[in-house]
Amino acid sequence: MATGFGQEIVSVINKLQDVFSTVGSSGSQIDLPQICVLGSQSSGKSSVLENIVGRDFLPRGTGIVTRRPLVLQLIHRPAVPSQANGISSQLSGSDKQANESEWGEFLHLPGEKFYDFGKIRAEIVRDTEAKTGRNAGISPQPINLRVFSPNVLTLTLVDLPGLTKVPVGDQPKDIEKQIKDMLLKYISRPACIILAVTAANTDLANSDGLKLAREVDPEGTRTIGVLTKVDLMDQGTDVVDILAGRVIPLRLGYVPVVNRGQRDIDTSKSISAALEGERTFFEMHHSYKGKAQYCGTPFLARKLNMILMQHIRNTLPDIKARITQQLQKYTTELSSLGGPVGDGSGGNVVLSVITEFTNEFRTVIDGNTNDLSLNELSGGARISFVFHELFNNGVKSIDPFDQVKDGDIRTILYNSSGSTPSLFVGTQAFEVIVKQQIKRLEEPSLKCCQLVYDELIRILGQLLQKIQAFRRFPALKERFNSVVVNFFKSSMNPTTKLVSDMVAMQACYVNTTHPDFLGGHKAMGIVQDRLNANKPPPPAPDPKSGKPYPGQLNGGRDLDVDPKKEEASFFGSFFSTAKKGQPKKAGPIMESPPAIIRPQSALSERETMETEVIKLLIHSYFNIVKREMIDMVPKAVVLTLVNHSKENLQRELLQELYKPDVLDDLMKESEFVVNRRKEVVGMVAALNKAEEIVAGV
Repeated sequence: MATGFGQEIVSVINKLQDVFSTVGSSGSQIDLPQICVLGSQSSGKSSVLENIVGRDFLPRGTGIVTRRPLVLQLIHRPAVPSQANGISSQLSGSDKQANESEWGEFLHLPGEKFYDFGKIRAEIVRDTEAKTGRNAGISPQPINLRVFSPNVLTLTLVDLPGLTKVPVGDQPKDIEKQIKDMLLKYISRPACIILAVTAANTDLANSDGLKLAREVDPEGTRTIGVLTKVDLMDQGTDVVDILAGRVIPLRLGYVPVVNRGQRDIDTSKSISAALEGERTFFEMHHSYKGKAQYCGTPFLARKLNMILMQHIRNTLPDIKARITQQLQKYTTELSSLGGPVGDGSGGNVVLSVITEFTNEFRTVIDGNTNDLSLNELSGGARISFVFHELFNNGVKSIDPFDQVKDGDIRTILYNSSGSTPSLFVGTQAFEVIVKQQIKRLEEPSLKCCQLVYDELIRILGQLLQKIQAFRRFPALKERFNSVVVNFFKSSMNPTTKLVSDMVAMQACYVNTTHPDFLGGHKAMGIVQDRLNANKPPPPAPDPKSGKPYPGQLNGGRDLDVDPKKEEASFFGSFFSTAKKGQPKKAGPIMESPPAIIRPQSALSERETMETEVIKLLIHSYFNIVKREMIDMVPKAVVLTLVNHSKENLQRELLQELYKPDVLDDLMKESEFVVNRRKEVVGMVAALNKAEEIVAGV
């Protein structure tokens, strides 16, 4: 039998299992030590468990009988004195006579004792069908059964559904996968001891239980093998090699057992008689009689008891630490959900949320946040990126001459001089073109405003996800979002107007006295130098006399060798020259001007010079304006949108949300929060109880 300390330490785990079973699967985060029974449907799992308990209490039949995990807590208790003579050990599962020394209790039926183990079987079937129906479906929700008896060792076993391969009847087609996934969920836990049951009259290499155990315990350190049906092996064969670890070695070894056959069950052979027969079989068998004390169900129960106690001792410190950690986690979550009953003071909640939101909003924009991201820009850094990368590069990339060509400038020059041809480069043409280009800066400037607005909306979305109260009050979150978005939209109107006015200011007055402006004289000189640089060099003088050749000084115009060529007229480029060979009309040649007069030829030398001067001046002044806009637009956006939001958002939220007539609607909790609070309250209570339990060890 187990020592007093052994019983106590196993009972601690039993109590913890009960505590966590009451709160559902959440308790699975605490990995409790347990022994899980694994095997195929025909391996004899049920018979092994019934032999350990000494009672008939498990459902039997064809197909999947165990359809839910059965957490079987065996608790040793002294026999009632009047029955200590062993009467209880002689009762079979079919006896209806009450035995006050041993009974069963279900966790889902608190306070109800089952002295009739036949009724325990019926209740297992009833509760299984209540959760899974009658169509042979399975469920991971366990049934918790306690058995109090003087004939058991304190032990906890989990009977898992048997492995199957082919669906039978109306079983789901993926029944094999469903069962395997459920079993792996249990046996994958490091604190689980695997009891792999295999029929001895089959090849051990084909054992489904051992195969599955190997997947999660390849070294066999926490797997113990049980060999059933040893009495049904062929004459002259035995399991000695398996027991010696020469076939598939396991650290915890193998235990052979002999169970009741189907005929024994049909003839109501008592388990006590079956255990006596098992003992006789091993003591008389020539292969096992030398080691009979290491065979059979009683030895298996003692071994499991010792393994479980040692396993609990090893894992108890870790269990204590996990319970403390989980308790802290769920207590924090419960606090964020408003406490066990929820905080009903709506006004205080709204005030605290507004304060938290606006503080977080300022912090994110200013960059003084504690949870700085290492992988990407966030908050105010993204707004800075919009200003100094996107807007800066967008404005700089505007080329004033990607839409205005040299020919267009020539036409503007002629048009701007009016009826009197200009003697010098006209300033009107320069102003017309530069103002057109300045107006093009309005589009990227307004785009910059929109991008910053988008970043503020992005920050809003992040804060709505981050602040816990918004999960609890969806109406408050929705109203918060609406108020802040409308505030940003209203702030955009003065922002876009200010930015548009800044572009209009630049376009309405061209300041040619700006200290960085190139100026007309300097531009003329630069163009002249460029044109001269492109002309061919002057001819060399006469080497004999050292003087220029005749005609070099004035281009040969003093030598009347060839007839003089007429210089092109002022508007020469707007008319095509007369074609050679075309007969002249009699009388003066003068026609009416065409309806549309466009340039017909390339730029003349004068037009080229004037165009280049205009282009230089436009480049110079447009670059000045671009620098000023790159500098001023971010300042305008920060003033009227970003800083305005930081300074006035709290006041706006208070005006819109802190009203008696809307507080009740805003404080309606979501169904998720209400349900989650119930779960967390249950979990905190369970963990507190668990902490009390382990503190006493």
